[in-house]
Amino acid sequence: MTDDVAPASELALATRERLPEDLTLLLARYPREVWNGHANLGEMATFWLSRHAMFRELGTMLDDASARFRDDAIDARRFAQFFAPRLQFLLQQLHAHHHIEDHHYFPIFRKADARLARGFAMLEEDHEALAASIEASVTTANDFLHALNGSADGIRFAADAYIRSGAVLQRGLIRHLDDEEDLIVPLILDRGERALGVAH
Repeated sequence: MTDDVAPASELALATRERLPEDLTLLLARYPREVWNGHANLGEMATFWLSRHAMFRELGTMLDDASARFRDDAIDARRFAQFFAPRLQFLLQQLHAHHHIEDHHYFPIFRKADARLARGFAMLEEDHEALAASIEASVTTANDFLHALNGSADGIRFAADAYIRSGAVLQRGLIRHLDDEEDLIVPLILDRGERALGVAH
């Protein structure tokens, strides 16, 4: 994160409910309703949005599995067999996605419109917060997997800890994806991918 545009506490991922008004200037001109079919929505943005859709879908699948386990619709081992590979895939893909954004796309977008600089600092801070949530999910998931050979109470306790950490990660991820899209897509629609230097 750049030192000169560190986000204020109002932008913290854990408490943020929406983008502040000063970061929605372009969104007001290009609301979500006009994104699909817009001439400047190119291959890069379309692919990037599809990755976000995949993250949301995987998160929903994990949430649904947690709910089925809590409702005793599936047992602990079936729950583990379902969530473990999907969580691993989600977290690996998120790590790669955030790395590309932090080191390639965000610097380009930040230079394109100085008014949005603190927004990109906010998104970088989000990535740090999400990294902490990811670490907590990995730790509690591993604890749950190790607990499977223990007592029923131990399994339930470990599962509850994983489910709680997963819920925190999912809430933060959805907030981040929504705000990231509302910041970046209007900028792309306003300038065009080729002019910004991000065209595929």
